Formats: sequence, C-alpha cells, structure tokens
Amino acid sequence: MLKVFRKEEGQKGFTLIELMIVIAIIGILAAIAIPQFTQYRKRGWVSTLNTDAKNAYTASAALIADNAGLAAMDCTNVAGLGLQSAGYSPTANTTCAVAFTNTNNYTITITGAAGWGLTKNNAAMEVNTGTATLNAATP
Repeated sequence: MLKVFRKEEGQKGFTLIELMIVIAIIGILAAIAIPQFTQYRKRGWVSTLNTDAKNAYTASAALIADNAGLAAMDCTNVAGLGLQSAGYSPTANTTCAVAFTNTNNYTITITGAAGWGLTKNNAAMEVNTGTATLNAATP
C-alpha cells in the first residue's frame, strides 16, 4: 500500500491521491468556516444597531440638556433640534426614527438594512418617565 505514495527516481509532482486529500481537507475547513463567518457578520450588525441606539440616546440627552423646553426631536441636523446637531453620527446602512412625546417620554429606533438577515433588525431606546431602556437587536 505504501508503494503507491513512493515516487520513482526522476518523477516530479504530486499523486492523484495526495491532491484529493488536500482538496478534501480544504472542503472540510470551508464547511466549518463559512457558517462561522456568517454568524460573525450578524453579531457585528447587531452590535452596530445597539451601539447606534445608545449613541443616539446620549445625543438626545445632550440635546435636552441644551434645550430645556424642547418640543420636538428628530434624527437630522435641522434647526439645531436634531440628534445629529447634538453629535449623533448614524452608521451607514442604518435608519434612525424618533417618536417624541416630551423630554421624559420618547423612543429612538435604529433600523438596519433589509439584507442583514437578523431576527430583530432594529434596536430601540425607550425613555419612559425619564428612565431609558434598550430593546436590543438580535441575530
């Protein structure tokens, strides 16, 4: 059996069996790595959404501190009453929305791109009677 792997003097190259073994090993590694890579990407997108929601909340707290009688809030940089004017910078491929009642009751929702394939594709910071709660995105 081992004679199959021996090369006669003057022969160069690999045998067919050696090449097939290498291809099988590469196939096994790819079968393990590809699903893991997909999970890494999903966890990264979840982290992006949750971090954006927290950053938007921090900007909203700064906006409220600077404008005590704030009557409206949005995600833009319009007229100094938006989260971007308070320092929030949205991540690419995310959408920000604010449902504002007053400075003690509002919700900031960050939504990811449709192709991300997450179970819950948005993260929301809900402020009820001044207490903030993160409803996190999930992979």
